[in-house]
Amino acid sequence: MSSPRASGVLLHPTSFPGRYGVGDLGLEAYQFIDFLAASGQQYWQVLPLGPTGYGNSPYMCYSALAGNPLLISLELLQDSGFLEDGDLWHVPEFSGDRVEFEKVLDYKMPLFHKACNTFKEKASEVQRTKFAGFCESKAYWLDDYAIFMALKEAHGGASWYQWEPELVTRSHAALQQWGEQLNSEITFHKFLQYAFFSQWSQLKQYASDRDIQIIGDIPIYVAHDSADVWANPENFCLNKETHELDLMAGVPPDYFSSTGQLWGNPIYNWEHLQQTNFKWWIQRFEAMLDYVDVIRIDHFRGFESFWVVELDPEVKPEDRTAEKGEWVKAPGKEFFETLRDKLGKLPILAEDLGLMTPEVEDLRDSFDFPGMKILQFAFGSDPSNPFLPFNYPRNCVVYTGTHDNDTTVGWYESREQWEHDAILRVFGQISSEGIHWDLIRLAFSSVGNLAIIPLQDFLGLGTPARMNYPGKPSGNWEWRYWGGSITPELAERIKSLTQTFGRIAQPKGTQE
Repeated sequence: MSSPRASGVLLHPTSFPGRYGVGDLGLEAYQFIDFLAASGQQYWQVLPLGPTGYGNSPYMCYSALAGNPLLISLELLQDSGFLEDGDLWHVPEFSGDRVEFEKVLDYKMPLFHKACNTFKEKASEVQRTKFAGFCESKAYWLDDYAIFMALKEAHGGASWYQWEPELVTRSHAALQQWGEQLNSEITFHKFLQYAFFSQWSQLKQYASDRDIQIIGDIPIYVAHDSADVWANPENFCLNKETHELDLMAGVPPDYFSSTGQLWGNPIYNWEHLQQTNFKWWIQRFEAMLDYVDVIRIDHFRGFESFWVVELDPEVKPEDRTAEKGEWVKAPGKEFFETLRDKLGKLPILAEDLGLMTPEVEDLRDSFDFPGMKILQFAFGSDPSNPFLPFNYPRNCVVYTGTHDNDTTVGWYESREQWEHDAILRVFGQISSEGIHWDLIRLAFSSVGNLAIIPLQDFLGLGTPARMNYPGKPSGNWEWRYWGGSITPELAERIKSLTQTFGRIAQPKGTQE
């Protein structure tokens, strides 16, 4: 995906401000897009948008294709006639800078049920036709997801592999019986997806009208307790009797963890997937392109080879580590060739961080996928460090840091003295504007075609604004910015920097 010079902002929608406890797809989202346009940005990068489970991680969702209901705007539901004015009068006092996920869920869910009941009773013929069309077009994943969520609620939140055997194995008779019994709940989950995709599509169109492209994230793995695995167990390596995991995905010891990371995800049965001509994966990419413009593949190296840890049943889950595992080859070349044959040359970015090998780099480069360069990794080693800007190829995406890193201010403040010395050797001195602006300028001035900056760095925020600590099971994904933070003055400052380093969009018709 070689592109003209451009830049953008990394921000997940849950981080928008607002009175309802979590960022949503309402007014603040539109104001953020206006801010991007005013600051000369061409890209908005988000994290996965799926319905999150335990730990609230967007990388551990109940579905790889569904949307997160928490992002549904209550005010837009009200505008559609599904909620009344009085429904939004009594809002709990939520934190302004953190998402209190459970509290938000307790508040929003009854209102979602009311909106769904109102839809059933009062929806216009046009609305009913649109809903029916949505359900039909998304049936290949929506039907499984809706009954999965209804069954999960009927079983007190238990994981699908703990349900009755006939449901675990998806007996046709059992699914039919439970489908009739849970018809209302299934319709509710379909309604939530209809509401999410309707609101997201309108927001995406608003961004497109302002020449803002959305970069979406496709995690390589899916959650074990998900509709994806329950509906397609043959695509994964599961215990044939218990349907639990004997093998688990992760990474060996790295920058983020001295014992590696166990992610809790099942690994793929790539042999079976290849026999199906990668049908499930093709559908996943196809679905992603319905609501984003560019796809960032998380953990790209897993398409060349992936880290497999065999779980010891004698070791408690909380004591397990990823140190003892092995790399296993994946048919990445065959997959991406099939993907290209089916869908054409796609706008794909490769998250190629961690332990890279020549084979992974060859896979990335053979399909012309830009890799990622993180400036926080650039200092304190020798001149061959690939994260130093003078080593960048043009076809790459430059970040100050990502959602897995500390903010740039927090990162700098936590460095040892010798690391400060290494940074000063590059900059001479830290400017009066702060280290975050120094790294932003370094990213923008690099030869990398695309520069993406987390909003936290544009705001100069410290560690409390960090989005995720890899390997930490709770307390992540909660940061929100305060309303009024993204000012016209900040937009003008970013736009000036964008113009200075040639990242402003060229007038249409003049681009190469």
